Amino acid sequence: MDWKLELVAVRVTDVDRAKAFHKDKFDFDADDDHMVSEALRFVRLTPPGSGCSIAIGKGLTKAEPGSVEGLQLVVSDIVAARAELAGRGLDVGDIEDYPWGRFAFFAVPDGNRWAVRELPRPRAS
Repeated sequence: MDWKLELVAVRVTDVDRAKAFHKDKFDFDADDDHMVSEALRFVRLTPPGSGCSIAIGKGLTKAEPGSVEGLQLVVSDIVAARAELAGRGLDVGDIEDYPWGRFAFFAVPDGNRWAVRELPRPRAS
């Protein structure tokens, strides 16, 4: 049995602003945008090359905006990824090295916190 994580709900204060931000700063694909009712709007955004998406909208979760931490984008080159995000105007931190990978951290306008991670390279034997 495969168990695939395909969607993470992220609460935002302004759906249109968050949708534009993720499209402009991250180049996420806007896969769905449905106003089901006055109380429910569903917007699905997917990072390029990812099998997992985020859902933003209205009425999706009771979490507070800005309460999500630890969303992680995995890249093959953290230096290039950080430079690209900074070049798009994102306030991304310096690269931090850990035994489990190299990271750069940032927050989006609502305060939700993301990490960009480069996996450690296998050691030569």
